[in-house]
Amino acid sequence: MGLTSAEAIILDVLDLHDKDRIVTFLTRERGKKKGVAQGARAKHSRFGGQLQPLAKVQITWFEKEGRELGRLSTVELVRPAQKLMEDLEGILLGSYLADHLLEFAQEDDDADHFYRLLDSTLEALLAGVDRDLAARYFEFWILRLAGVFPSPKACPNCGRPFVSDDGEVGAVLPPSGETLLCLDCGGRSGYLARPETLDFLRRIARDPLPAVAESPPSVRVLREVEEICGRVRRSFLQHELRSYEVIQQTRASL
Repeated sequence: MGLTSAEAIILDVLDLHDKDRIVTFLTRERGKKKGVAQGARAKHSRFGGQLQPLAKVQITWFEKEGRELGRLSTVELVRPAQKLMEDLEGILLGSYLADHLLEFAQEDDDADHFYRLLDSTLEALLAGVDRDLAARYFEFWILRLAGVFPSPKACPNCGRPFVSDDGEVGAVLPPSGETLLCLDCGGRSGYLARPETLDFLRRIARDPLPAVAESPPSVRVLREVEEICGRVRRSFLQHELRSYEVIQQTRASL
Protein backbone atom coordinates (compact mmCIF):
# COMPACT_ATOMS: atom_id res chain seq x y z
CA MET A 1 0.00 0.00 0.00
CA GLY A 2 1.51 3.32 1.05
CA LEU A 3 2.09 6.26 -1.30
CA THR A 4 1.41 5.67 -5.01
CA SER A 5 1.63 7.91 -8.06
CA ALA A 6 0.15 7.21 -11.49
CA GLU A 7 -1.39 8.73 -14.59
CA ALA A 8 -5.16 8.55 -14.29
CA ILE A 9 -8.45 9.68 -15.78
CA ILE A 10 -11.01 11.05 -13.33
CA LEU A 11 -14.34 9.20 -13.57
CA ASP A 12 -16.43 10.80 -10.84
CA VAL A 13 -16.26 13.55 -8.21
CA LEU A 14 -18.70 13.69 -5.29
CA ASP A 15 -18.96 16.16 -2.42
CA LEU A 16 -18.15 14.84 1.05
CA HIS A 17 -18.95 16.81 4.20
CA ASP A 18 -18.38 20.56 4.02
CA LYS A 19 -14.91 20.76 2.50
CA ASP A 20 -13.91 17.40 1.02
CA ARG A 21 -14.59 15.46 -2.18
CA ILE A 22 -14.52 11.76 -3.05
CA VAL A 23 -12.73 11.18 -6.36
CA THR A 24 -13.01 7.96 -8.40
CA PHE A 25 -10.30 7.57 -11.02
CA LEU A 26 -8.99 4.99 -13.48
CA THR A 27 -5.33 3.96 -13.69
CA ARG A 28 -3.59 1.54 -16.03
CA GLU A 29 -1.92 -0.67 -13.44
CA ARG A 30 -4.24 -0.40 -10.44
CA GLY A 31 -7.60 -0.22 -12.19
CA LYS A 32 -10.38 1.79 -10.59
CA LYS A 33 -9.45 3.63 -7.39
CA LYS A 34 -11.25 5.93 -4.98
CA GLY A 35 -9.86 8.52 -2.60
CA VAL A 36 -10.71 11.58 -0.54
CA ALA A 37 -9.44 14.99 -1.60
CA GLN A 38 -9.40 16.72 1.75
CA GLY A 39 -10.25 20.41 1.61
CA ALA A 40 -11.05 20.24 -2.11
CA ARG A 41 -14.16 22.38 -1.64
CA ALA A 42 -12.33 25.09 0.25
CA LYS A 43 -11.79 28.42 -1.51
CA HIS A 44 -8.01 28.18 -1.76
CA SER A 45 -7.68 24.39 -2.06
CA ARG A 46 -4.54 22.93 -3.63
CA PHE A 47 -6.91 20.82 -5.75
CA GLY A 48 -8.60 23.88 -7.23
CA GLY A 49 -9.40 23.34 -10.92
CA GLN A 50 -7.74 19.91 -11.03
CA LEU A 51 -10.69 17.64 -10.23
CA GLN A 52 -12.44 17.79 -13.60
CA PRO A 53 -14.49 14.74 -14.67
CA LEU A 54 -12.73 12.88 -17.50
CA ALA A 55 -9.58 14.99 -17.18
CA LYS A 56 -6.28 13.15 -17.51
CA VAL A 57 -4.15 13.81 -14.44
CA GLN A 58 -1.00 12.77 -12.64
CA ILE A 59 -2.27 11.74 -9.24
CA THR A 60 -0.58 10.75 -5.99
CA TRP A 61 -2.51 9.07 -3.21
CA PHE A 62 -1.96 7.24 0.04
CA GLU A 63 -3.59 3.89 0.76
CA LYS A 64 -3.86 2.09 4.07
CA GLU A 65 -4.63 -1.61 4.19
CA GLY A 66 -8.23 -2.30 5.10
CA ARG A 67 -9.43 1.17 4.14
CA GLU A 68 -11.87 1.51 1.24
CA LEU A 69 -10.88 5.11 0.54
CA GLY A 70 -7.39 6.38 -0.05
CA ARG A 71 -6.25 9.95 0.60
CA LEU A 72 -5.27 12.12 -2.35
CA SER A 73 -2.01 13.98 -1.91
CA THR A 74 -1.53 15.79 -5.24
CA VAL A 75 -3.41 16.04 -8.53
CA GLU A 76 -1.73 17.66 -11.54
CA LEU A 77 -3.79 18.34 -14.65
CA VAL A 78 -2.35 16.74 -17.81
CA ARG A 79 -5.26 17.10 -20.27
CA PRO A 80 -8.46 18.95 -19.38
CA ALA A 81 -11.84 17.78 -20.65
CA GLN A 82 -13.62 21.13 -20.48
CA LYS A 83 -14.06 21.29 -24.26
CA LEU A 84 -16.20 18.15 -24.12
CA MET A 85 -18.24 19.48 -21.19
CA GLU A 86 -19.23 22.82 -22.72
CA ASP A 87 -22.81 21.78 -23.53
CA LEU A 88 -25.50 19.38 -22.31
CA GLU A 89 -24.83 16.81 -25.03
CA GLY A 90 -21.15 16.68 -24.11
CA ILE A 91 -21.88 16.45 -20.38
CA LEU A 92 -24.29 13.55 -20.95
CA LEU A 93 -21.83 11.76 -23.24
CA GLY A 94 -19.00 12.23 -20.74
CA SER A 95 -21.14 10.79 -17.97
CA TYR A 96 -22.07 7.86 -20.21
CA LEU A 97 -18.43 7.02 -20.96
CA ALA A 98 -17.47 7.26 -17.29
CA ASP A 99 -20.43 5.10 -16.20
CA HIS A 100 -19.14 2.21 -18.30
CA LEU A 101 -15.80 2.25 -16.50
CA LEU A 102 -17.48 2.60 -13.12
CA GLU A 103 -19.35 -0.63 -13.94
CA PHE A 104 -16.75 -2.68 -15.79
CA ALA A 105 -13.36 -1.65 -14.36
CA GLN A 106 -12.31 -3.39 -11.16
CA GLU A 107 -10.25 -2.10 -8.26
CA ASP A 108 -6.62 -3.21 -8.16
CA ASP A 109 -6.94 -5.10 -11.47
CA ASP A 110 -4.84 -4.32 -14.53
CA ALA A 111 -6.95 -1.95 -16.63
CA ASP A 112 -4.55 -1.04 -19.42
CA HIS A 113 -7.01 -1.92 -22.22
CA PHE A 114 -9.87 -0.04 -20.56
CA TYR A 115 -7.60 2.93 -19.90
CA ARG A 116 -6.32 3.10 -23.47
CA LEU A 117 -9.86 2.87 -24.85
CA LEU A 118 -11.14 5.72 -22.68
CA ASP A 119 -8.02 7.82 -23.26
CA SER A 120 -8.08 7.44 -27.06
CA THR A 121 -11.84 8.05 -27.24
CA LEU A 122 -11.53 11.26 -25.24
CA GLU A 123 -8.57 12.34 -27.37
CA ALA A 124 -10.65 11.82 -30.53
CA LEU A 125 -13.65 13.66 -29.08
CA LEU A 126 -11.51 16.62 -28.06
CA ALA A 127 -10.08 16.65 -31.60
CA GLY A 128 -13.60 16.96 -33.03
CA VAL A 129 -14.65 13.40 -33.94
CA ASP A 130 -18.44 13.04 -34.24
CA ARG A 131 -19.86 12.33 -30.78
CA ASP A 132 -22.47 9.82 -31.93
CA LEU A 133 -19.85 7.81 -33.79
CA ALA A 134 -17.42 7.94 -30.86
CA ALA A 135 -20.11 6.71 -28.45
CA ARG A 136 -20.94 3.73 -30.65
CA TYR A 137 -17.25 2.86 -31.08
CA PHE A 138 -16.72 3.08 -27.33
CA GLU A 139 -19.80 0.94 -26.55
CA PHE A 140 -18.64 -1.83 -28.82
CA TRP A 141 -15.10 -1.91 -27.47
CA ILE A 142 -15.91 -1.64 -23.77
CA LEU A 143 -18.21 -4.65 -24.10
CA ARG A 144 -15.68 -6.52 -26.22
CA LEU A 145 -12.87 -5.88 -23.72
CA ALA A 146 -15.18 -7.08 -20.94
CA GLY A 147 -15.64 -10.30 -22.88
CA VAL A 148 -19.39 -9.97 -23.36
CA PHE A 149 -19.84 -8.67 -26.92
CA PRO A 150 -20.82 -11.30 -29.48
CA SER A 151 -18.67 -11.81 -32.54
CA PRO A 152 -19.92 -9.84 -35.59
CA LYS A 153 -18.29 -12.36 -37.95
CA ALA A 154 -19.91 -15.77 -37.65
CA CYS A 155 -22.53 -17.71 -35.74
CA PRO A 156 -21.04 -19.25 -32.57
CA ASN A 157 -23.43 -22.22 -32.87
CA CYS A 158 -22.77 -23.37 -36.43
CA GLY A 159 -19.84 -21.24 -37.60
CA ARG A 160 -21.75 -19.86 -40.60
CA PRO A 161 -20.70 -16.32 -41.70
CA PHE A 162 -23.41 -13.77 -40.95
CA VAL A 163 -23.29 -11.85 -44.23
CA SER A 164 -23.79 -13.72 -47.49
CA ASP A 165 -22.39 -12.66 -50.88
CA ASP A 166 -25.82 -11.45 -51.97
CA GLY A 167 -26.12 -9.18 -48.89
CA GLU A 168 -28.95 -11.07 -47.21
CA VAL A 169 -29.61 -10.27 -43.56
CA GLY A 170 -27.53 -12.78 -41.67
CA ALA A 171 -27.74 -12.22 -37.89
CA VAL A 172 -30.19 -11.91 -35.06
CA LEU A 173 -29.76 -10.96 -31.42
CA PRO A 174 -32.19 -13.18 -29.45
CA PRO A 175 -34.45 -11.65 -26.78
CA SER A 176 -31.92 -12.76 -24.15
CA GLY A 177 -29.45 -10.32 -25.74
CA GLU A 178 -26.46 -12.55 -25.10
CA THR A 179 -24.99 -13.29 -28.53
CA LEU A 180 -25.54 -12.82 -32.26
CA LEU A 181 -26.77 -15.93 -34.10
CA CYS A 182 -27.46 -16.76 -37.72
CA LEU A 183 -31.13 -16.83 -38.72
CA ASP A 184 -31.23 -20.64 -38.78
CA CYS A 185 -29.95 -20.89 -35.22
CA GLY A 186 -31.62 -17.81 -33.77
CA GLY A 187 -34.85 -17.52 -35.74
CA ARG A 188 -36.46 -14.12 -36.23
CA SER A 189 -37.93 -13.38 -32.82
CA GLY A 190 -35.02 -11.18 -31.72
CA TYR A 191 -33.40 -8.01 -33.05
CA LEU A 192 -32.29 -8.35 -36.68
CA ALA A 193 -28.88 -6.92 -37.59
CA ARG A 194 -28.56 -5.83 -41.22
CA PRO A 195 -25.43 -6.65 -43.30
CA GLU A 196 -24.23 -3.02 -43.34
CA THR A 197 -24.45 -2.90 -39.54
CA LEU A 198 -22.40 -6.08 -39.22
CA ASP A 199 -19.89 -4.67 -41.72
CA PHE A 200 -19.55 -1.56 -39.57
CA LEU A 201 -19.06 -3.62 -36.42
CA ARG A 202 -16.24 -5.45 -38.16
CA ARG A 203 -14.71 -2.09 -39.12
CA ILE A 204 -14.83 -0.96 -35.51
CA ALA A 205 -13.08 -4.17 -34.46
CA ARG A 206 -10.34 -3.59 -37.03
CA ASP A 207 -9.69 0.17 -37.25
CA PRO A 208 -8.96 2.95 -34.73
CA LEU A 209 -11.64 5.58 -34.17
CA PRO A 210 -10.04 8.36 -36.29
CA ALA A 211 -9.85 5.97 -39.26
CA VAL A 212 -13.47 4.90 -38.79
CA ALA A 213 -14.47 8.58 -38.66
CA GLU A 214 -13.01 9.18 -42.13
CA SER A 215 -15.87 7.14 -43.63
CA PRO A 216 -18.77 7.24 -41.16
CA PRO A 217 -21.83 5.01 -41.57
CA SER A 218 -25.42 6.14 -41.92
CA VAL A 219 -27.38 7.33 -38.91
CA ARG A 220 -29.52 4.22 -39.25
CA VAL A 221 -26.45 1.99 -38.80
CA LEU A 222 -25.38 3.98 -35.73
CA ARG A 223 -28.84 3.52 -34.19
CA GLU A 224 -28.70 -0.24 -34.83
CA VAL A 225 -25.25 -0.48 -33.23
CA GLU A 226 -26.55 1.49 -30.25
CA GLU A 227 -29.53 -0.87 -29.92
CA ILE A 228 -27.42 -4.03 -30.17
CA CYS A 229 -24.83 -2.77 -27.67
CA GLY A 230 -27.58 -1.64 -25.31
CA ARG A 231 -29.30 -5.01 -25.37
CA VAL A 232 -26.03 -6.87 -24.75
CA ARG A 233 -25.07 -4.49 -21.94
CA ARG A 234 -28.45 -4.79 -20.20
CA SER A 235 -28.37 -8.57 -20.52
CA PHE A 236 -24.96 -8.69 -18.86
CA LEU A 237 -25.47 -6.07 -16.14
CA GLN A 238 -29.15 -6.88 -15.54
CA HIS A 239 -29.85 -3.15 -15.39
CA GLU A 240 -29.41 -0.04 -17.52
CA LEU A 241 -26.84 2.67 -16.96
CA ARG A 242 -28.43 5.67 -15.29
CA SER A 243 -26.64 8.04 -17.68
CA TYR A 244 -28.11 6.23 -20.69
CA GLU A 245 -31.60 6.56 -19.25
CA VAL A 246 -31.02 10.32 -18.93
CA ILE A 247 -29.78 10.48 -22.53
CA GLN A 248 -32.93 8.71 -23.72
CA GLN A 249 -35.17 11.01 -21.70
CA THR A 250 -33.36 14.05 -23.08
CA ARG A 251 -33.75 12.81 -26.65
CA ALA A 252 -37.46 12.23 -26.11
CA SER A 253 -37.92 15.78 -24.83
CA LEU A 254 -36.26 17.44 -27.84
